[in-house]
Parts: sequence; C-alpha cells; structure tokens
Amino acid sequence: MPLAAEPLPLLCIAAYSGTGKTTLLEALLPRLAERGIRAAVIKHAHHQFDIDQPGKDSHRLREAGAAPMLIASRSRTALMMNTPGQGEPDLAALIEQVRPLAPDLVLIEGFKAWPVPKLELHRPVLGKPLRATEDPWVKAVASSAPLALPAGVEALSLDDLESLTDWIAAWPGRWSKPRERLARQASADQEAST
Repeated sequence: MPLAAEPLPLLCIAAYSGTGKTTLLEALLPRLAERGIRAAVIKHAHHQFDIDQPGKDSHRLREAGAAPMLIASRSRTALMMNTPGQGEPDLAALIEQVRPLAPDLVLIEGFKAWPVPKLELHRPVLGKPLRATEDPWVKAVASSAPLALPAGVEALSLDDLESLTDWIAAWPGRWSKPRERLARQASADQEAST
C-alpha cells in the first residue's frame, strides 16, 4: 500500500541533525498523551545501535540466530532482530509492526526522503537549506525565526510548544479528511461506471 493511502495518520518530523527533533518529540509526547492521543514513534538511526546487553539471555539468543527475538515483561516488550545485508530500513514495513497496537498517530523521526506528510523543523542559525521549497510533502515548518514559505505550507513557531501540540493533535483529523474525500470519489466513480 502506498504510504499516501495509509489509513494510520502519519507525520514525519523532518530536520537536519542538530535541529532538535528528539528534544521536541520528548516535550510533545506527554502533551499529546494528556490530550488522549496515543502516539507511536518510529525513529531512523544513521548508525549501528544495540538496545540489548551482551551476556543477557535475549542477547545470547539473538546472537545464536533467533530472528526475531522478542522479549517481554509486565512493563516492556522489545522486538530485536539482526538485519545484515539490508539497505536502509523500510518505513512501510516498520509501520506494519506498529499497526496492531492501533496508535492514534504515528510520528516518524527521520526518513525525510520518504513520501509522507512532514513537519519540518528549521533553525536558520544552522545554515542548512529549507526542505519545504523542494519537498511537496512538507505541510508545515516550525522555525526559530520567521521564514518565507511556499504557498500552502503553514508557518509554526519552534519555540511555542502549545501551538505545536495543537497542530500535531489536530493532524489525525486532517489526515482522515482527504481519505474520506478519496473514498467518496471512488464510490462516485464506481456508481458512474455501473
């Protein structure tokens, strides 16, 4: 299924390294939870990482060939698997892993080249170009300073957590409206062809 047709509301938090993606998400997630929004997060890492500890049973079993290795307790579940020889992670496959948990919203940190709606974070002091001028998937830019943005791209303040929370909390509703229009259009097209 193309990500544009994905029924789960997706929003990519896209920015260059050092802009504060993780820091912003860390501040926003509790605010979204207070509003009753269950947000899943999929984070892209540009480097090798390991959340398991050498010597622990789960690490030993994964290293012995378990593919995947799932470990669970009363307070936490972790799915780990080695992916040697694979290229970059497949965002669509990762979304399938969170789908059974039925989140209200999937926030994606990184994966900025993927065709999914994006909230771009921009700090002019970093000297990096604005992605919104070239990426039609950027729906809003949260910046630390006023910017000239392309038509149709909303301007948000990177320093106004309440407004950013409002905008993101409203995203699932904005996501579903185009889906409803597409469903009505498909139904009308089907009726017209019969």
